[in-house]
Amino acid sequence: MPASTPPGLGTQLVADALGPDTEVLVNPGYLAGPGPNLAIFNALGNSAGWTKAVAFGTDIYFTSPCQRVRVANPVESHYGGWTISYAEDPLGVPDWITTFDRNTPSEIVAAFTEALVHGLHNNFADYLSGGKHYTGTSPASLIARHRWEPVHGSRPFRSVSPDGHAAYQMRAGWLHEYDELISPEKSTWRMSAGPDPVYTPAWQAFFSQSTPQHLITASVSAFVDPTPVLRTPDQIPDRHRALTTVTFPESAGLAPRAAAALARSAHAQAAPTPPHPAALAQHAGPRRQR
Repeated sequence: MPASTPPGLGTQLVADALGPDTEVLVNPGYLAGPGPNLAIFNALGNSAGWTKAVAFGTDIYFTSPCQRVRVANPVESHYGGWTISYAEDPLGVPDWITTFDRNTPSEIVAAFTEALVHGLHNNFADYLSGGKHYTGTSPASLIARHRWEPVHGSRPFRSVSPDGHAAYQMRAGWLHEYDELISPEKSTWRMSAGPDPVYTPAWQAFFSQSTPQHLITASVSAFVDPTPVLRTPDQIPDRHRALTTVTFPESAGLAPRAAAALARSAHAQAAPTPPHPAALAQHAGPRRQR
């Protein structure tokens, strides 16, 4: 069995004892930090017909063979991360836009881009009702399956993970479609995570109303997946270390310093119990996210 540390001080002790390049497994994945973007670049850059352009030395843009999808990775923009848009008319206003900010775990972005690339050739027909890849699974059903708790009376409606550190929300009521295309924070769906995932999230992802459901479902599937993700210790955000569990892959073994830290962690004081998810509903009112 792989050795692991409990959430709290033990995670910090072992992380400090490891070399910067040592890979560990971190759980939950939504608190593990953004991690490497290789899977995202591979999904887009290795797909036939997709083109890549670099601007200003750092910003990377991909365009689909049909010219309907644009993917931007503008490093110094407000959100950073990845913005994906689709327009039925390649020169027209986008039908939908999805934005993953710079701190979104790469597994969540990669799940979206991989599903996008695989289904775009026939306009996602295989993923619609009657298609060979149609499952009928919705983001809401995935959230419920993993026992996320709805916050009753919240506006927008939201569900929160069992540990209280991740949230998925849906905006209710009428919203002009152009509003959410212009401002991601007005999007119909949002996922976020952090010590307080609702009001001061560490990262956010936004999906406008017309984003295909199976693409959102792909990201939500990665979002709620309890499987630990690979990171190096320095990739775990400092303020998340008390909220995560570090597991050493069986094949890696333990260095002497890490083993000693792990032994000490068994006697370390546990981190305070996180607040019940429903407590997030007690805030006085929403604040604009930055």
